[in-house]
Amino acid sequence: MRNCVFSFKQFSVNQDKCSMKLGTDSVLIGAWAKSDKAKRILDIGSGTGVIALMLAQRTKAEIDAIDIEYAAHIQAKENFHASKWNKRLNSFHTSLQEFSPGKKYDLIVSNPPYFPLPRSHEEKAGNQARFTHLLSFCDLADHVVRLLASKGSFYVIFPIHEGAVFTNEAEKRKLYLSNFVWVKTTNRKKFPKRILMKFGFSRMKDMEDTLLVIQAEKKYTDEYKFLTKDYFLQF
Repeated sequence: MRNCVFSFKQFSVNQDKCSMKLGTDSVLIGAWAKSDKAKRILDIGSGTGVIALMLAQRTKAEIDAIDIEYAAHIQAKENFHASKWNKRLNSFHTSLQEFSPGKKYDLIVSNPPYFPLPRSHEEKAGNQARFTHLLSFCDLADHVVRLLASKGSFYVIFPIHEGAVFTNEAEKRKLYLSNFVWVKTTNRKKFPKRILMKFGFSRMKDMEDTLLVIQAEKKYTDEYKFLTKDYFLQF
């Protein structure tokens, strides 16, 4: 997914400007998030805008996308403008901490930064979207709680360890894990690589433990095809 332009069934994503290129994590969270009843959606750390575009394809919601990186904001804005849902898509150049829309969101989604502090100035300048020095897990949880409607849902994807750390911070703020899916890139991997998570303000007694495998025997699994069939041209 590293070409300058990536084409989906109903839209294309140009990614020549922003440092955070289109990746599988964004596609997973964009496809997995349940958005049928959402009227207002927020995409935190929008990058190319692909998650917002995926959600625009299957909803009638007003969608705001924010990114602290100016180039990413411009990239998303251009991708939104080129889509047939451009009147419902808005890109803002801002940090989450400074974002004050004056409204709550029914659905918030994010493919957030999760690496610790960058080791060099070059890493810090070029990869704001990858590192937590500008958006800690505490800040992410605080501001999701601030912006999420009382019956709203927050969808996020993390590596396994970071998912556990964020869940702990979220629960301190009465934001509770209500659903999750383990993700393995291939069936040859012993352990999952990512976890898709849904949070809300209601504590769930029972949660289903499910596993999504993307590839088996060098072919995409039926489960992954079903999840992404509305988007990928090859499916």
